[in-house]
Amino acid sequence: MRANRKLWAAATVCVAVVAGVTGCSTGDDKAADPFAGLTADAIADKAVDTTKAATAFRMNGAGKTDGEEMTVDFAVDDKGNCKGTMQAPKGGKAEMLATGGNSYMKGDDAFWKSSGGEEGASSDESDSMSALLKGRWMKMPAGAGEDEDNFCDLKKIVKDMDEETPRKGLTREADADVDGKPAAVLTKKDKGESTTFYVAKDSAKPYILRVVTTGGDDPGTVTLSEFDKPVTVTAPPKGDVVDMEELMKGAS
Repeated sequence: MRANRKLWAAATVCVAVVAGVTGCSTGDDKAADPFAGLTADAIADKAVDTTKAATAFRMNGAGKTDGEEMTVDFAVDDKGNCKGTMQAPKGGKAEMLATGGNSYMKGDDAFWKSSGGEEGASSDESDSMSALLKGRWMKMPAGAGEDEDNFCDLKKIVKDMDEETPRKGLTREADADVDGKPAAVLTKKDKGESTTFYVAKDSAKPYILRVVTTGGDDPGTVTLSEFDKPVTVTAPPKGDVVDMEELMKGAS
């Protein structure tokens, strides 16, 4: 009976890890490495291509922009839906939504006072912007700014990722876990900057799970999750929205 229980335990483990695993046995063998025989550069290629093909994901990150701390946490899909939060480099927090081709932002007082108005705006102008938008959503004009467009545009996000991800001269380090998921660890060091990629050890979906950059001008950490999970967004009520395009037309 004891031997039979051991065999049953081994069999259930085999069933659990059958995807991407070959040669499951009754011994203590570890799951096969889905990247066996591949160079670190080849693993990076697979990871980028797989992540680019995702129909949606959640991005959580913290880092520096122009020397100031910034954090983001948002989900975005390939249908133009997006929702999340950000903390601005100069202070304050904001929520962001995008759906139906429209983008909305709702910030606290600190956010609007630190970022309200055009560059060089006076404190009175920033205070006016904060008062106008207090507790309300700002509907952003179409093409209002490249940063806003990129924030909720999955195609642009993965395009930037494709262009910015180094794929040459990588080294594979010891494997690690990212939120409980086994990951291959790839590193790249260049002129005082070090970038580490964590790639899901999944033969079918080797997504990029995390990227950590240290040193250099823009250190930070970005974690990706909830791949291919649809993003459901409801536009805010019209009574809670300030349409900046209409406001600008009225001012002119």
